[in-house]
Amino acid sequence: MKFIELANQRYSVRNFEPQPVEKEKLQYVLEAARIAPSAANFQPWHFLVITDPELLKSVQTTYHRSWFLTAPVVIVALGDHDKGWHRASDGKDFTEIDVAIAVDHLTLAAAEQGLGTCWVCNFDAKRCSEIINAPDNLEIIALIPIGYPVNETRSAKKRKSIDQIVHWNTF
Repeated sequence: MKFIELANQRYSVRNFEPQPVEKEKLQYVLEAARIAPSAANFQPWHFLVITDPELLKSVQTTYHRSWFLTAPVVIVALGDHDKGWHRASDGKDFTEIDVAIAVDHLTLAAAEQGLGTCWVCNFDAKRCSEIINAPDNLEIIALIPIGYPVNETRSAKKRKSIDQIVHWNTF
C-alpha cells in the first residue's frame, strides 16, 4: 500500500470489537514506534501496554467516554523530559514532539495491520499516572486505545486544502 493510501485509511476509531489483539500485532506496532525519529535521536519515550482486564478498567475510568470502554488494549505513551532534547537557543523541550512522532508511527502501523486507534489526550493524567504507578520522571502524553474497529460507516476526513496550509517562499 502506498503511504498516502495508508494515511488516508487511518482514522480515529471510537468503537472496538471485543476480540483480543494478537501479541504479534502489538509488537509490530510498538516496533514502528521504536524506530521513529526523535530530536538528536534521544528517544525519550516509554510505552506501557495494558491488557490486564482489571488494570484496563481502572485506566479507562480516567477518560469518561463510553466508547473508550470497548477498547481491548490501551497503550500509554509517556515522555521523559529529562531525556528529551532541548534546543540550546531557548531551552524548548522536544519530548512531546518526539513522543507524538512515535505515536503517529504506531497508529499508522496499526492501520496497516487492520487495527484501529485513537489519540486520547483529554484524560485525568494525574489519576492515570497514579493508577499505572508511573515513575515521577515520566509524563503521560497520550492514551492510545487499540483494537479491531467495529465495521461502521464513517464520514470522509475533513482536511484543509493544500493552498490553506502550504506557503512557498513567503506568507
